[in-house]
Amino acid sequence: MSNAQEVDNLVKKYSALKKEIHKVIVGQNDVVDQVLISIFSRGHCLLVGVPGLAKTLLVNTIAQSLGLSFNRIQFTPDLMPSDIIGAEILNENRDFKFVKGPLFNNIVLADEINRTPPKTQSALLEAMQERSVTAAGQNYPLPSPFFVLATQNPIEQEGTYPLPEAQLDRFMFNIWVDYPTYEEEVAIVKATTADIDVKVEQAMTSEDILKFQSLVREIPVADNVLEYAVKLVGKTRINDASAPQLTKDFLSWGAGPRASQYLIIGAKCHAVINGKYTPDIEDVKAVAKPILRHRLVRNYKAEAEGYSMDRIIEELL
Repeated sequence: MSNAQEVDNLVKKYSALKKEIHKVIVGQNDVVDQVLISIFSRGHCLLVGVPGLAKTLLVNTIAQSLGLSFNRIQFTPDLMPSDIIGAEILNENRDFKFVKGPLFNNIVLADEINRTPPKTQSALLEAMQERSVTAAGQNYPLPSPFFVLATQNPIEQEGTYPLPEAQLDRFMFNIWVDYPTYEEEVAIVKATTADIDVKVEQAMTSEDILKFQSLVREIPVADNVLEYAVKLVGKTRINDASAPQLTKDFLSWGAGPRASQYLIIGAKCHAVINGKYTPDIEDVKAVAKPILRHRLVRNYKAEAEGYSMDRIIEELL
């Protein structure tokens, strides 16, 4: 099968997949797209939004429609690394046996990741990076596909351990989940306060997902698109020759090379799900915000003048 046929095949399956997801999830179209782009790009996501915006429901629905195993881990201040990775226990024959923790699933929802101490956070981040875990000197591979969606609550900051910038860099996307519109909220309330049971059908298999993940990597990219992505990331670094005044005024830290890599992979995936055989600059722009949002650090002047991160990225674009 040629790449073009595979792209057409993916577009068909993708629209069927979204139809299943939207049986349960009202609106949030961009959020659904970004989570799926992240899965097909072999990335991980950070979802930031106030409680009650159906973040857990969204992830659960996506796992169902993809036919993947799903587990939610509620991160708490007393959670230990072994609680998520698993631990060795003595069985009845007095032998040590490794009991796998909740990380051994295709999709893992790490709820309120900023509530848990750094030791447990780094155990999760290591698993995301290596796609395997080490316990008592033994290495155990995680199932494939493996995808972590972490949520952060932006309101309560007491008793939290914010993720350091270097660790945030492991997430491909930082997705901002916003309140629904008036019409969407009416539809949500209507659907959730009546006794209606919606059945989500599986629209893809894990083989499909692995195949599409490889397909995304094979998509060719024109040099001008590559250069645009790298220049865009360069513009965020204060010491870079191409950095505009905006960067020097409002940023204290820019994005690293991982941002350039993710911009290209994200653009490839964005192009493919929209039925294009190669990405253009518009595809890079479409994924720029969720990719750069958590990789730039605003300085006090930006905060004082009310310059939001999204506004800075928009002006850089």
